[in-house]
Amino acid sequence: MPNQVNDALFQLIKTLTKAEKRYFQLYLKSRKTKEDLLFVKLFDVLDKMQRYDERVILQKIPAIRKSQLSNLKAHVYKHLLTSLRLLYKQKDPLLELREQYDFARVLFDKGLYQQSLKMLNKVKEQARKRHELLLWQEVLEFEKVIESRHIMHDIEHRAARLRDESNQLSRQIANLSYLSNLALQIYGLYLRIGHARNEHDARTLSDFFQAAIRHIDPSRLSLYEQLYYYQACSWYYYTLQDFIHYFRYAQKWVDIFHQHPALLETDMGLYLKGMNNLLNAHFYNNYYERYVTDLEKLEQVITQYQSQFDDNTLTFAFAYLYTARINKHFLEGTFTEGLKWVPEIIQGIEQYHDRLDQHRIMVFYYKIACLYFGSGDNENTIVYLNKIIHLKVGDLHADLQCFARILHLIAHYELENYTLVEYLVKSVYHFIAKNKDLSEVMQEIIRFLRKNVYTHPRELKQAFAELKDRLLTISKNPYEKRSFLYLDIISWLESKITGRTVQDVIREKFIRRIPRY
Repeated sequence: MPNQVNDALFQLIKTLTKAEKRYFQLYLKSRKTKEDLLFVKLFDVLDKMQRYDERVILQKIPAIRKSQLSNLKAHVYKHLLTSLRLLYKQKDPLLELREQYDFARVLFDKGLYQQSLKMLNKVKEQARKRHELLLWQEVLEFEKVIESRHIMHDIEHRAARLRDESNQLSRQIANLSYLSNLALQIYGLYLRIGHARNEHDARTLSDFFQAAIRHIDPSRLSLYEQLYYYQACSWYYYTLQDFIHYFRYAQKWVDIFHQHPALLETDMGLYLKGMNNLLNAHFYNNYYERYVTDLEKLEQVITQYQSQFDDNTLTFAFAYLYTARINKHFLEGTFTEGLKWVPEIIQGIEQYHDRLDQHRIMVFYYKIACLYFGSGDNENTIVYLNKIIHLKVGDLHADLQCFARILHLIAHYELENYTLVEYLVKSVYHFIAKNKDLSEVMQEIIRFLRKNVYTHPRELKQAFAELKDRLLTISKNPYEKRSFLYLDIISWLESKITGRTVQDVIREKFIRRIPRY
């Protein structure tokens, strides 16, 4: 059997652009050694392969013995990374700073201590301006090494300055690490369980978070400390479904970048993430005018800076931009119009598949399914919901998996696949119960479908009206709101009662500015 493992060198080559490939080949050919020419051949063969197969490599390059292949690949991998570093050194200031730091070490090893310190001061100043705290700390530690091993002018004063600077920086780094860990913990909890499901979830999260930030004084935080503090607060309030506070902290997060435009060049990914949260906050609060304004800002920033984006930032930009565009159609009730984005989204998922996490892919599939459902295309709704149902994602975003199965049931019901609905009701009930996510809304929908599969059409209108009344009563429970965030079941029921499409019902609510949940 051919070796078809996901080889690291093969994966790296498949991410390269034409410009990167051309630069690497020029980089190798300029060396003109016999071994380097062999590297070029190996690179060319791997570049043309659709999947990794060692047998094909050995057949196409007879000069390579099987025992040599592993070492040759390691050398090509190293040279490839070196060429990429040289190519992007001018685009990524941090790479330039790291190189200058390395130069300072070379000068130190040559005994040129004053030149080394001069170089380190330049690196430290740039690291400070760019908020690269870890590099700043490395420079300080190196400065202390030079001062402690070689008697310099005014050493007592310099030692005191280095001590104070190092102590202050260490506290800042520790605080930054604490806040970023807190933000990550809250986000991880959301990915696992979604929004708070009940009073117990909310109390547990609140007790943990309030204890974690009790000693934090936001007014005394540095720029990046503020960013991670606002990020943690945003995820906390989002998980609690407190969308007013979610909006406030997402806005504070984005405002830092607007107040300090230079940060856009140093951490575009964090800005895009902040804009994604701000747009989500507008969406859940029905702030349509603000939504449109900030979506335009996001599009402008991406257009302006896209040529400077690395692969990770391109992935973020794709995910956040298309999520925002779909949500705009959800707000407006223009589902059919929103279908124009589906081909581009599918193309993007394929293009960025290796860098998009399963959570993001699952959310895209669900949103696409909702576009089709809102436009009345239940067949395609089922196609995209099946992609979620068949994804092996463990307990990742279990609530979304549950609601995907509920919408899957409703789509089959709309297609009059009644026998299948009877069968699916049981499996869906067991899946949701197993995940301990059986909300009152879900129970009511499952009970309705089980009871009314074969109900005569003349009696269905009253049954739909009764279900709507029960769900409106349930919606007053704050912990049941999450069900209506994932699925606008009320609008679907109103469409069944009035004989209109879901799209028309939601569009009318948008025009009349009637809250949907």
